[in-house]
This record gives sequence, structure tokens and C-alpha cells, in this order.
Amino acid sequence: MDEPLLDATLRPNPPMSPRALALVLAVVAAINLAFALSFVLRGAWPIAPFMGLDVALLAWAFRESRIAARAFERITLTVASLVIARHPARGAPSRIALNPYWARVDYEDTGLPGAKLSLRSHGTAVQIGAFLGAAERAAFAQTLRGALRKARDG
Repeated sequence: MDEPLLDATLRPNPPMSPRALALVLAVVAAINLAFALSFVLRGAWPIAPFMGLDVALLAWAFRESRIAARAFERITLTVASLVIARHPARGAPSRIALNPYWARVDYEDTGLPGAKLSLRSHGTAVQIGAFLGAAERAAFAQTLRGALRKARDG
């Protein structure tokens, strides 16, 4: 079997630890409870459910960010193949194989956050590292270009 020239796993930056998220949620809940109680004591009881809804939506957002952080992409490059294995947070994993001789890294470092990193081969474009920050994406594009050069040189 060919020895890998590149074996990288790309992961999104995770949110805070579960304990830190629970602490933030508890502090927000305590503050909202204090405000809700003050509104209820002044006779504005219809405000209280909205204060609870605020905490519930924050808890949902924290949960979704923890789930999204489980996604990853694994890029494996050998002289014979370039394989992109995607493991989304939800749904079935997928695998895309390209010929490294024809694969080209498409990344234009514009300095803007929306710059995309793609691999192109025979009319097929595969975006990778969409969840990475701009600096991480630029660094990985450079690493991938170097590894592809090595693969072509044999």
C-alpha cells in the first residue's frame, strides 16, 4: 500500500466545554429569572414567559453548536489517490476519490472571510474546510499544494 504523503483531519473549532456552557446558561437563567420576577411583582406578568423563552433558545443554540462541532473531514493523499472522507455531524458519511496527478487546489487568498478552498479535477469541484477560519484555510491550502506537488513528482 502507498505511504500517505498527507493525512489530515479537518475539524471545526468546538464551542466551550460542556461545563462552561452550562455555567453560562445558568448565569443567564439566573439573571433572566431576576428580571422576570421584578416584572411579575410590578404587574407585568406577560413578560415572564419571554424571559424563559430566551433561556430555552440559548440552550438550543448551545446544543446545536456542540452537535455541529462533531463534524470532520479527512484528507488522505498518496501517490495513487486523493481521498476526501466527509463525516457530517448529522447524516451519512461520504467519500470522494480524485487522481492526485490531475487534482488542483483552488484557493484565492483575498483576505476576506468568504474565500473558498476547493479541489478541482476533470470538471469536478469539491469544497473542503468550509468550517475553517481564513488563516487555517490558507495554511491548509499551502500544505495541500506542497503535498500534491510531491505526489506528482512520484
